[in-house]
Amino acid sequence: MSLRRLGFLSAALLTATALTACSAEPLEADDPKPSATGTTAPSGAPGGAPDKGSLSLADAIRKIPVAEEKRTGYERDSFKHWVDEDDDGCPTRQEVLLAEAVTAPEQGARCTLSGGSWLSYYDEAEVTDAKKLDIDHMVPLAEAWDSGAHDWTPERREAYANDLDAERSLVAVTAKTNRSKADKDPAQWMPPAQSATCTYLVDWTATKLRWNLSADKTEHAALLELAEPCAESTIEYEPAS
Repeated sequence: MSLRRLGFLSAALLTATALTACSAEPLEADDPKPSATGTTAPSGAPGGAPDKGSLSLADAIRKIPVAEEKRTGYERDSFKHWVDEDDDGCPTRQEVLLAEAVTAPEQGARCTLSGGSWLSYYDEAEVTDAKKLDIDHMVPLAEAWDSGAHDWTPERREAYANDLDAERSLVAVTAKTNRSKADKDPAQWMPPAQSATCTYLVDWTATKLRWNLSADKTEHAALLELAEPCAESTIEYEPAS
């Protein structure tokens, strides 16, 4: 499990104490790992000054190109997803579940998973049944299409939909929150857990920058406004090849 995810999970569990799903097909409305990294405090709140070579969250948001969205021609099948790129028997969905497990599940034939536990950072929910988790595309496929993927080759769209090279591109979360999010951008939907705000904004921004996706004016303004409490959150990203 990545250090960022582990740090968030540990803090979220502590928060829950103090305050006393992989589905067959995650849904996104209307259908809805660059290496991109970022830092937030473990709970998703601000923490730490920017490192050399990193961008503040606000500066990173300002680097996202602003453009009108284009939904014309979108079909979810335009993005071939959940492939087994390395031919190890585990498609992308299972790879994410294995990477993000708090307690490792047992792996059976054809990468079937049993046991294990996960923490969905969108809602701080602990999940012990992989079937109750969806794998969320941080920037939903429909939103990616709207924001530039309509001009990509099928091969690039497949790479986007199965991006395991950047830990922020895909995330295991409860089916309930994934389906509530659908294809919405942060102007329309944010995770219900307040502790997730800065982490989510970093994840979203890093993914858009990694894949050179644009934002419309409403989304761009919302990102900047929502990022105000996250002044010390930072982002580093590597453009996708």
